[in-house]
Amino acid sequence: MLGGRLAALAEGAGSLFRPILPGATLRDRLIACCGALLGIAATGLLCRNMLAYMSSAPVLVAPMGASAVLLFAVPASPLAQPWSIVGGNTLSAIVGVLVAAAIPDPMLAGAAAVALAIATMSLTRCLHPPGGAAALTAVLGGPAVTELGIKFAFFPVAVNSILLMTAGLMFHRLSGHSYPHRPANIHRTGDPPPQLRPAITGNDLDDALRNLTEALDVSRDDLSALLVNAELHALERLNAEITCRDVMSRDVICVASDSNPRIARTRLTEHGFRTLPVIDAQNRVVGVVGHEQLSHAELRNGGSRVADVMIPAAVELPDVPVFRLLGRLSDGRTHDVVIVDQDRRLLGVVTQTDLLVVLARTALLRAIRVDDGEAGNQRLRLRDASAG
Repeated sequence: MLGGRLAALAEGAGSLFRPILPGATLRDRLIACCGALLGIAATGLLCRNMLAYMSSAPVLVAPMGASAVLLFAVPASPLAQPWSIVGGNTLSAIVGVLVAAAIPDPMLAGAAAVALAIATMSLTRCLHPPGGAAALTAVLGGPAVTELGIKFAFFPVAVNSILLMTAGLMFHRLSGHSYPHRPANIHRTGDPPPQLRPAITGNDLDDALRNLTEALDVSRDDLSALLVNAELHALERLNAEITCRDVMSRDVICVASDSNPRIARTRLTEHGFRTLPVIDAQNRVVGVVGHEQLSHAELRNGGSRVADVMIPAAVELPDVPVFRLLGRLSDGRTHDVVIVDQDRRLLGVVTQTDLLVVLARTALLRAIRVDDGEAGNQRLRLRDASAG
């Protein structure tokens, strides 16, 4: 019994230390640490040189530490976007300075400053938690801050914020993260990405969020993408018996990597394909080529071989559930997935059309099962009525 209680306590204690932000890996956290180190160091050093003539001005304010946590650890958060950082900190500091001038009691002034800072950030769509600290610093920062007055909101708060945000922009670009964060739409139109259009609507999300009655630290678009991704995984799980091997085309038209691009153009036109797998001498898939790549090559007057103009291929193994390809084949960018063996030798191709046929058949089979179930229930009801 004692052992069971200890195990339960250990499990409960372990749950306290689980990451509260899903999706992050140890590598992401290490990158965030490096980003915060470089960002705060660059901001502090630059401000020390820029503000050296203002002897009483703090060079670096404490809220920047909290801003760095958001900027580098959760760059996709709505609270960590450029306007949130710069606007949230600066406007909150202005609020703090004005409240400190109006209310003599520092404790009451601090409470009012934080409350009004939250209201101001909410109204100006730049909610940023460190802004509360910026407002409080403006009230309780001591003689140096009081002497600066309204200038404190601009030097050092606004300057700190701008420099830190700029460091974040540069760091995330070098580390491969998307910042500022925005939902991807490769077609650069006002429409949502293709895989999001037929799924959960904006009204559905709004209704669910109203029922939740809690604010989430995730944008509406990201939440929609997450739910759609979960639907795709559920669809894959429920149809795991249908594999790529069952669906793929086997008589694949391809082109050798050392062929002339004109040969690829001819085969694409003859067979009405968008892309062709590119293979090497051992029948291993090394890329794909389509009309887009060939047109770019012609405009540049470059590329005497298909290998010079091809792009990486989307590949998958034959025994993988075919619904795992749904996300890729509905992203508006990938038209075909090449099916290969463990040595990347070409086995077949699954296209968007192949997947549409599977989806239609799956929907039809489910409708038949539902109809059969309802008919069976009706027969049972009739039998019970007759017996009665």
